[in-house]
Amino acid sequence: MKAEVHAPARNIAAEFSGWIGKSMSVEDEVTLPAVRRMAAMLDLGPMAFQHGSEIPPHWYSMFFTANARRSQIGHDGHPKKGDFLPPIPLPRRMFVGRKVSFPGALRVGDRACKRSEIVGIEQKQGRSGTLVFLKVRHTIEVAGKAVVIEQQEVVYRDAPGGENRAAAPTAVPADAAWSADYDMDPVLVFRYSALTWNGHRIHYDADYARSVEGYPGCVMNGALTVHLVIDEALKRGGGRRLKGLSARLVKPLFVGGRLTVAGGALQGGTVEAWAGDEQGALAASCTLEFEDQA
Repeated sequence: MKAEVHAPARNIAAEFSGWIGKSMSVEDEVTLPAVRRMAAMLDLGPMAFQHGSEIPPHWYSMFFTANARRSQIGHDGHPKKGDFLPPIPLPRRMFVGRKVSFPGALRVGDRACKRSEIVGIEQKQGRSGTLVFLKVRHTIEVAGKAVVIEQQEVVYRDAPGGENRAAAPTAVPADAAWSADYDMDPVLVFRYSALTWNGHRIHYDADYARSVEGYPGCVMNGALTVHLVIDEALKRGGGRRLKGLSARLVKPLFVGGRLTVAGGALQGGTVEAWAGDEQGALAASCTLEFEDQA
């Protein structure tokens, strides 16, 4: 009896390696109306921001949106693949993490340019099937000087299937020095998606999220989860300037649930923070690095 021969797994990363080095630039202006809307969304006083005000360092992520035309939108609400992002043949696409440094600051009224470059494509096999990780480096400049440098990671995944198994959840750390609770209400998620021009249907179309992408309901925007973690961790920085951060998404959260943000005290210029769901499962982790006090 002949041994069964299996075809080798498709090497998607190798197929699209030619996309490494591709770049694009997007210009944007840090306008006062947009900044005040962001403040209101986060329950801050909008009028605290005026022309020339420095914005919180992590708010850069709410600018430089991908302004795809209606005819360029895919079935999932994202811009169609194949323009800047490679047309990787896996149906689900999500942000998973970033590492950022802040050599400068953005201010209300700044005209800035973000240059993006694809710097890596890597394929892995996980419990849920094939995973392809795309790494993109973003550099934001004002008047030719870098103010934000970010390396972002996006994952492309198989469609949900009966044989796909999610990894067992990881528990949040048990040694939190502080915590804060947030309701993942649909209005907050909608306002964040509107501000960031994010049309991904998993955030507002429950039928699509369940029937096409296999989620139990609308998905909390992962970048918003990270944003809330950073918001709380910045309060524990002792007034020091943030010089860098790293963030990682571990598992999805769902609209209608409750999010707990927690973390440790400032130690050696670093604050560790995380987010968990109602069951105490880890959803996101962040490390913030602050400058030494003068």
